[in-house]
Parts: sequence; C-alpha cells; structure tokens
Amino acid sequence: MLRSVIYQEKCKGCGLCVVACPKHIIEINKNKLNHMGYFPAEVIDPEKCIACGMCVTACPDSAIEVKETENA
Repeated sequence: MLRSVIYQEKCKGCGLCVVACPKHIIEINKNKLNHMGYFPAEVIDPEKCIACGMCVTACPDSAIEVKETENA
C-alpha cells in the first residue's frame, strides 16, 4: 500500500506538510527532537493516508516520500 513516509532525521519541522495534507494526518511532534535539534513532523494516522503526494511537494527538505509500505 502506498503511504507517505517522513524521514524524521531530515525534517526541520517547518510545518508545510501539515498545512498541505488534505486528510490532516500530519502533525509536528513536540515531544521529540531529531539529531539537528528540530521537532520533526510525523504521520499520526497512516491508514488514512491517500498517497496524494501533497506533503512531498510541500517539503523543502526532501524529507518525505510516498512509497510502498507493508500492510499492518
């Protein structure tokens, strides 16, 4: 199944993907810092992801991709 995957170690937490997501399933994780000192974005409900790629287009740091994931 295609899903958006956020590479949290590349994410600067700008929030553009949060705004771009039509399903509102991406949030900034305020409880975790990545190795660069940013609060990264995360997909909070992957089952609702429609793999539209809007988050990928919005991300200035290429920290997101839509890829095949295993069904859970």
